[in-house]
Amino acid sequence: MDSTCRTVTVIPTRQSPVIAQSVAITDLGRMEFGPAWQLQQHLQAEAIAVKVANRDRLPQDYAPVPNRLLLVEHPPVFTLGKSGKPEHLLADADALAAIGATYLPIDRGGDITYHGPGQLVAYPILDLEQFGTDIGRYLRGLEQAVIAVLAGYGLSAGRIAGLTGVWIDAAGPTPRKICAMGIRCSRWVSMHGLALNVSTDLSHFRLIVPCGIADATKGVTSLSAELGSPVTIDDVRPRLVQALLDEWQAVGHAQPLEALSAVARAH
Repeated sequence: MDSTCRTVTVIPTRQSPVIAQSVAITDLGRMEFGPAWQLQQHLQAEAIAVKVANRDRLPQDYAPVPNRLLLVEHPPVFTLGKSGKPEHLLADADALAAIGATYLPIDRGGDITYHGPGQLVAYPILDLEQFGTDIGRYLRGLEQAVIAVLAGYGLSAGRIAGLTGVWIDAAGPTPRKICAMGIRCSRWVSMHGLALNVSTDLSHFRLIVPCGIADATKGVTSLSAELGSPVTIDDVRPRLVQALLDEWQAVGHAQPLEALSAVARAH
């Protein structure tokens, strides 16, 4: 497992509020899904513990609830959300082994999806009581950030009613999903997030019914496939960070992975 922490360039937001929330940003590099999932759980538990402790404090004595954004690229893995159907995994053990993939039922919402090299995954662990207690609005904000990133590459992306995520040619005859989303929220602290296909091997999506959408007119795509030229995660990462900070009207600061180790041990 390569969990090397790289430096993340944080650009000041263009439209910061008078009092902007602060978000600590950590790039996990390439990390297996399991350890990244456990880290999210620890960080969510940390934020919830602070919120619970604040109940016994006067407002002026409240401890700040940490807000974090994890960025990661996973080795091949198929994950099934709580509302997903196991039969949406179309591959047997041999087919998974052939591409070096694993399969995990997990605790987010949504159905089945694929993570793998060439896909930029973002996991916000945010106290939504600081950003707005509306899950639908939060998801629309994640979508809008991705739409803004894609617009920067000259691509027009959008939404399809009832299908969370971001699509190319959303209103056309052949919509193609470029970003999947699924979250979990406890005491208004979020975890899980979004997966943006940058240069992903799209053939791996043939082993599942992506997001449980069994519609032959809807496909899956990537940034590189749409542009017809290679795009790197290193190029997309700072753009996505910037777009998310702008959407949340927040300021960001880089935090090394090593700084999260104590949190993981404590929770």
